[in-house]
Formats: sequence, C-alpha cells, structure tokens
Amino acid sequence: AIRFKQLADAANKDYSVRVVEKAAAVGDHTLSGAVLEPRALEELFPDWKERGAPLHTPVVADSLAYLTETGRVPVPLGLLPGNPQDNHGNYIVRLGNVVAWLGEQAEEMGVEIFAGYGAAEVLYHADETGAVKGVATNDVGIAKDGSPKATFERGMELHAKATLFGEGCRGSLTKTLFDKL
Repeated sequence: AIRFKQLADAANKDYSVRVVEKAAAVGDHTLSGAVLEPRALEELFPDWKERGAPLHTPVVADSLAYLTETGRVPVPLGLLPGNPQDNHGNYIVRLGNVVAWLGEQAEEMGVEIFAGYGAAEVLYHADETGAVKGVATNDVGIAKDGSPKATFERGMELHAKATLFGEGCRGSLTKTLFDKL
C-alpha cells in the first residue's frame, strides 16, 4: 500500500488506497519475533531512523547449533554456502511493532486503513469479464447463534480499480480466486 501510494503520488495520479485489516489494530495479528534486514524499509523510507521505526536491537553475533538429546553441537557458520546466518546490519524486532509502525506511515501518506473488518467475500463484475471489482467486509456484532447484537453493523462493499490480496498463508479469499480464475 505504501509503495503503491508513493508511485501514484510521484506520477501525479490521484488513487485512493485502502487496506482492510481484520485485526482490531494494524500489527495485532503479527506476533512473531524476527531478524529484519532494513533494506526494504530503506527503499520505502530512506529516513526510517528519523521517522522512529521500531528497529532498536542490532544483531551483534550469529551462531548455529544442532540440538541433540544430550546437548548442543556448535556448527561453524562458514560451512554454509551463501551463509544465510550472516545478519550483520540486521535488527532483532517484534514484527507486530514494525507492522504497526508501517500502518502509521501509510495513514500519514493518505492510505485509508479499515482495522477491525475482515474481508469476507470477493466481489466480481457482473459483465462477461467477471473481473474482481473489490471485496465485501464481514458483518460485525453478531451473536454466537447468528443473531444480530445491539452492536451489529453491516459489512461494507469496497470497489476498486485494482485489488491486491495479501492474506498470508491461509488466505480463504485467495483460495476462492484460484477456484474461479
């Protein structure tokens, strides 16, 4: 969303960019810790440090070991071709914090984020192309028995010129796209 908005702005194209996030807040469903190479942040925001990106713990050492039933056997890192354990210049992060920060940066650029609404259905054009025209969000405020609660809100239809699906490894909407297209 950030990169698309940057490209649209650079081309003087007035595109509205929206992100539908089922978590209550951006980053809430991103829980893992990670070693992050900051190159992607540098491409989006060369001034990521000044913007307060949550990269505070640089990697200071790498190690690799085989764990056995009785202990730990160190493995020299030079034995691995391409050495993916060379993390010089990378940072140890909580990925949820990085994603939340990216959400803040996106909103400052004018990206609209619909947090707390999961995309529930792919919407298609009714014409002969049957192309994707957007998504519908889920209804909220529904009791376990399916009846509407006092907090009920009908989902929204979000129509778009282009729809990007970034659902992760178990994306249910993406699976329906594979079946249909």
